[in-house]
Amino acid sequence: MEEQKNQVTFITEDNEEVIFHVIEQTKLNGYTYLLVTDSQGEGDDGVAYILKDMSAEGDEASLYTIVEEDEELNLIADIFEELLEDVEFES
Repeated sequence: MEEQKNQVTFITEDNEEVIFHVIEQTKLNGYTYLLVTDSQGEGDDGVAYILKDMSAEGDEASLYTIVEEDEELNLIADIFEELLEDVEFES
């Protein structure tokens, strides 16, 4: 995954590139989490995802996975809601 300022390029299993815009970042238990969206700008209701950095120390590129496990997802979503007072997550 290639990172640029405020965006990451996610490579899917089908080798497609998807650009996500980073809304917020946090760390928990040694992992970095990103709150990202596929929205192209204001007024565009995009879908938000939480990505978890699974890369090992010293890796050249970051390896993010989409958080799908309910307990972890709810915990990190709560943290992002606190960081961004005007954001509420829907499942």
